[in-house]
Parts: sequence; C-alpha cells; structure tokens
Amino acid sequence: MHAFRKAVEARDHAAIEALLADDVVFTSPVAFQPYPGKPITAAILRAVMRVFTDFRYIREINDPDGHDHALLFQAKVGDKEITGCDFLRLDANGLIKDFTVMVRPLSAANALAAAMAAQFDQIKREAGQA
Repeated sequence: MHAFRKAVEARDHAAIEALLADDVVFTSPVAFQPYPGKPITAAILRAVMRVFTDFRYIREINDPDGHDHALLFQAKVGDKEITGCDFLRLDANGLIKDFTVMVRPLSAANALAAAMAAQFDQIKREAGQA
C-alpha cells in the first residue's frame, strides 16, 4: 500500500504534507488551472478531507518502477456519491511531484466544485495566500 494512501486513511495531515514535494503540482478535477506548490496543495487536501464523507480507497494500481500510482476512491459530497482516482507521480526522492484527480459522475463533480468553492477562502489562508 502506498504511504499516501495510509496517511489519507489515517487522516494524518502532517504525514500527507510530508509526502508532497516542495514543487508539487496539483491538478483539480473542478478547476481549470493547476495549483503549484506544497502549501496550496496541502491546504486543498485538508479541505477535501473536510468536504468528503464516507471516503474510502477501493483499488490501488502501481507501476513496476514505483513512480506512478493510481488510487481509486469512493466518497460522498453532501448526498452525492462520487467515484474518483488520485493519480500520483513521484520524484527521485519518492515525494509526490504530480497529483491529478479525476471524478465522476458530473452531478457529483458539480457538488464537489460547489463545496470546494465554499472552502477556498480558508484554503488560501492556510496556504498563506490571503
């Protein structure tokens, strides 16, 4: 099991942040522009943990070289069931340098977009961007 999965399942924010490279790039399923940097990525991930309920990983796919991982998940956003995948790409030090999330169905993605928009002032404060 990938260390990121363990950290998320334990809801260990410090461990999650420790696994992010300083120059990590987070690509959201509901925002056009990617978010570069560890502070904003960590803040977004904390917000996601506030927004999602009944979160669980259901499958993990790893490449033989150990640099690419796909973690499939299910959760709820409000009353909407959401299925998604965290795509992680690691750097030479084993830290996450690329983090892309995809989700479905559209109704749940829309609910996620609305819930995350409501969190964004706090995300910016936590990332030191307010």
